[in-house]
Amino acid sequence: MATTIKQTEGAPASYPAAPSGLSTAAAALDANMIWQRIEAYTAWRFTSRSIEWIAEGCGEWHPPLAPATITTTEIWQDNAWTTATLDPSPTGGYMLPGDGPFRFTGTVGGGTVPAAVNEAFRRLAEYMAASKRGSPGTTREKVVAGSVMVDKSRSASWAAEAMANSGAGDLLRNFRRV
Repeated sequence: MATTIKQTEGAPASYPAAPSGLSTAAAALDANMIWQRIEAYTAWRFTSRSIEWIAEGCGEWHPPLAPATITTTEIWQDNAWTTATLDPSPTGGYMLPGDGPFRFTGTVGGGTVPAAVNEAFRRLAEYMAASKRGSPGTTREKVVAGSVMVDKSRSASWAAEAMANSGAGDLLRNFRRV
């Protein structure tokens, strides 16, 4: 089976708008930051951008991101990229006839954001907004005002675990792999 050895993904011109129904604190977060986390977690892109993959090996190859539109297929021959016409695979990819390497260029992303992904955005934003209170980098904070004391703590890895702890990761399962 062929293997992707390099992926060069362009930055999108913009990300989708944040879904409606967010709390004031969640709406104040940078929506692009939330979309970047979602796209890093999934194999789907929701706005169009350029893409280039280099793959090698004989056999079937599939674009590792979706939705993908391949516009150029090339093979490295005689110290230069040469246009190659590749047969489609029965499962939607390409059949690579030799070791290559092969270069695929085109675009990835676009379409309507599914409801499950918008809900994942909402859950992740609400979790991050609720967890953002307090001093950056602190795991324990104590505030005393007269006879009232508030002592709160949180895991040092709260931000890294946000996708799982917010429930967003469960909604994004179908978008993890192509």
